[in-house]
Amino acid sequence: MRYLILLALWLGIAAPAAAFTLSVNPPRRPNPVILVSIDGFRFDYLERGKTPVLAALAERGVSGPMRPSFPTQTFPNHYTLVTGLYPDHHGIVDNSMEDPVLGRFTMDNSLDPAWWNGGEPLWVTAGAQGLKTASMYWPGSDRVIRGHQPDLWVKYDKAFLADDRVDRLLTWLDLPESERPDFATLYFDIVDTEAHHHGTNSPELTAALVSTDASLGRLIDSLKARGLFERTNIIVVADHGMADTAPSRLLYLDDIVDQAAIHTVTTGTSTGLSLAPAAPADTLAKLLAPHDHMTCWKKADIPARLHYGRNPRVPPVICSAEVGWYITTRERMKSLTFNLGNHGYDPAAPEMAAVFVAEGPAFARGRSVRPFDNVDVQPLMAHLLHLNAPKSDGSWRTFKGVLSAH
Repeated sequence: MRYLILLALWLGIAAPAAAFTLSVNPPRRPNPVILVSIDGFRFDYLERGKTPVLAALAERGVSGPMRPSFPTQTFPNHYTLVTGLYPDHHGIVDNSMEDPVLGRFTMDNSLDPAWWNGGEPLWVTAGAQGLKTASMYWPGSDRVIRGHQPDLWVKYDKAFLADDRVDRLLTWLDLPESERPDFATLYFDIVDTEAHHHGTNSPELTAALVSTDASLGRLIDSLKARGLFERTNIIVVADHGMADTAPSRLLYLDDIVDQAAIHTVTTGTSTGLSLAPAAPADTLAKLLAPHDHMTCWKKADIPARLHYGRNPRVPPVICSAEVGWYITTRERMKSLTFNLGNHGYDPAAPEMAAVFVAEGPAFARGRSVRPFDNVDVQPLMAHLLHLNAPKSDGSWRTFKGVLSAH
């Protein structure tokens, strides 16, 4: 039969279809990747002895401090982690922002896909290339982005407890293998919440670290019981760190310019604003002048290392507070509950360093990685999942020296 087929090919004769039937195994699916975010987990929290599960992951795998992107806020950095783009490039430039066409964005009213289409999150890339995806919370995962969502997802509910989030993810991992997620996200928020309310050295934060670590342990123990742990790559990250603040460290814009002369898009640790049409001629100069504990720039003059200021959603003037300080107005403080912990500061500040811990078959054992930018995480995950991902601002090669040879 083999010779007849060869003769038919040589003569250009179509052989019967049955003669060409081959037994081909489908391509092997990659080892699963679970991306876990512990919102606000500053890298040095690992040294407090309150998170033995996470510490054990770090000891067995790879760990190091990760630089968040500017501004060091929740939505911009979570989207950076799954797109590999700086906020200036993916368009989620702050937790609150304004767009010339779309209007105002907040964390609660951002369902319009047009807000999110500046980047392609990894679940979109993976789904388009035949992998299964799931999200147990992640900013953007409950939105339709470029026509897609994760195969499995739920709408964010802060009241849904950490252990329940783990259990929901586990139900998805219990699906038949053909439906089981290859890439999944899991999000914990209580560490960030308690540090905001009570500060970074509070008993409440300690309790949050302990309980979140226990929920992570619940995930790992359950993966082991299912025989999934040894072939799963777990990557634990944070969107940013956290710094202590105090009511005595407030910077009032009212003391610099007349409030009628500016429109504030955001206030806080970083502030974005524009000038009112009838603003006095010296308004911009007053903002840009040297100030104690605060620096303001025109958006075109923001330092290049911050990778920020080209996107049309970035306001014309950006002010960044010194770590521990807070920019506001007296009017806003009338309705603001002051936080004893905050973020949003310069990504280079040690207090903003975010945790990165990775363990699994792809990672070498007991290795440290030098400080790196969080744009490198998405290319790393795409590499582990064998995906052809869009060009990003980062590179998986940051981790080349700490990946397993197997």
